[in-house]
Amino acid sequence: MSLATLKTLFAGDIVTPADSDYPIAIARWALNAARRAKVVAFVKNEADVKLAIKYACDEKLPIAIRGGGHSPAGASSSEGGLVIDLSRYLTTVRVDAEKRLAYVGGGALWASVDRAAIIHGLATVAGTVSHTGVGGLTLGGGYGWLSSEHGMVLDNLVQTTVVTADGSIVVANEENHSELFFGLRGGGSNFGVVTEFVYQLHPQRATVYGREHFKAFHDLAPALDDTKEIPYEELNDMLNPKFFHGQCVYFKGLAHSKPEYKVASKAFEKIISGSDSELNMTVGYEYFPLGKIGAQPKDKTAFRRDPTPSVVIAGIWKEDSPAATERAKHIVHELAAIITGGYSDLTRAQRCGYSNYDNEAVTGEKEAVPDKARVVFGENYPRLQAVKKRYDPDNIFNKWFPITPA
Repeated sequence: MSLATLKTLFAGDIVTPADSDYPIAIARWALNAARRAKVVAFVKNEADVKLAIKYACDEKLPIAIRGGGHSPAGASSSEGGLVIDLSRYLTTVRVDAEKRLAYVGGGALWASVDRAAIIHGLATVAGTVSHTGVGGLTLGGGYGWLSSEHGMVLDNLVQTTVVTADGSIVVANEENHSELFFGLRGGGSNFGVVTEFVYQLHPQRATVYGREHFKAFHDLAPALDDTKEIPYEELNDMLNPKFFHGQCVYFKGLAHSKPEYKVASKAFEKIISGSDSELNMTVGYEYFPLGKIGAQPKDKTAFRRDPTPSVVIAGIWKEDSPAATERAKHIVHELAAIITGGYSDLTRAQRCGYSNYDNEAVTGEKEAVPDKARVVFGENYPRLQAVKKRYDPDNIFNKWFPITPA
């Protein structure tokens, strides 16, 4: 299929380097995650996705899938390849309040889901930054503020509509294409392009906080207390001012078994010495209660459920240059060495941390680790290989922790 033919048949928009809106089409949340794609296909429906896949295969172009474009490692970008972009048209959110379900387009952002659901007094597990796309967070796991009550984002996924490698449009859930549904919940973009997610919703009060629940902290008489009750839909907005669009970002995911003051203190000293007006370093210890998450059988979803809380190291800087990037990476890895050095009891898989934070996940990038999927998916990997063989035997969806077909 020629590019001219693709444009003729395509309902959405095809953007190439010759188009004036090309810089916007390849821009991402993280400034350093943009890559110069040969073609960006803003799909309008499943038929467009099928056409884009066929064109990429005919032209032997690598494929990336863009939902919210929030991967700092570049999972939604493709240097010289084709990007199937869901963010322009597949963004609708429809709530069935009676059945407590949300039907969400593959390119939607969590802010849209939060606001559409809370109107009905409902919510589902989302992330912690509201301009994150639903797709990457869901398919890679998804910790969120409601995880203590309802598990991970993927634990609240009840159905997906997927375009697979051969162009088939498949509805996957626990009863239909159940093995694909297993693989999608944690296996990322390995099996196809998800055009719609259906989430279970839960009753949610309109405001959150409840000062009385934190009396012990307030009894300490903190020097600064900015806490207050806020509308639920603003909860996921709280970190947005720090993680705004247009910065360079580098993440590294780790884990830890318990709080260690000496380790945290040493890491804090490195953060202070490594940060300045051009570079901001952050270490986030994520204490989401893991009881509900760990209660799920390990073989229910592809996601590896560790009993260890996540740690994310984030370097954020202004100038998208090789020197600035290498400086940020160097300090991030120094911090990682400090943190992992304090926890000799962790397994290799646990040391990887949360897969959505892994900087070694993305095919074609400098730090990609071949076949790391075996470690990330652990004992579920052979089963995922069988799913891969059925739905993507030629491994055209190989951007994020690519699974080798059985």
